[in-house]
Amino acid sequence: MFDLAGLARRVHRLRDERGLTLAALADRCAVSVSMLSAVERAEKAPTVVVLARIADGLGVSLVALLEDDDERRLVVRRRVEQDRSTHPGGWEKAVVSPVVAGVGFELIRVVLPTGCDAGEFPSYARGSHEYVVVEDGVLRLTVDGRVVDLEAGDSAYFEADQVHGFANGGDEPCAYYVAALIMRSRG
Repeated sequence: MFDLAGLARRVHRLRDERGLTLAALADRCAVSVSMLSAVERAEKAPTVVVLARIADGLGVSLVALLEDDDERRLVVRRRVEQDRSTHPGGWEKAVVSPVVAGVGFELIRVVLPTGCDAGEFPSYARGSHEYVVVEDGVLRLTVDGRVVDLEAGDSAYFEADQVHGFANGGDEPCAYYVAALIMRSRG
């Protein structure tokens, strides 16, 4: 069942935060003042087209407009819910961060066995970023042909719109984290 009251609260809160009157929002989104007022009073269920216009007028995504505020403000991802995978060469990857619609952020933990090269990863869109921190072992990080060895406790940042790669540069397993802010999926 669609939560009209929740939608009404979100639209009203977002309009207030932006300092907009009903008339000003109506002008921005091409929705009548009477319809906006009815939505804010939870008296009418708007169509998807009207919802999309309201979201555009407020400068938010349609998903953000429809999401329950409480669910978006705290998202928990239990260990058993984390995406885990094993790749050729025996390296393991776990996406440990919660997945939040409209947020292109991931926190990933990777374990590379001794001598393992995870290979090259294609570039993301311009404006993407990756931060790396080594938990154990030695990580050989390659970014656009530049190679650097990172030891336990070391960290690095790079603009992720470049080809990059990760390899175990030591003689023990290497565990590291990648915090990635991604503007879109890889091509």
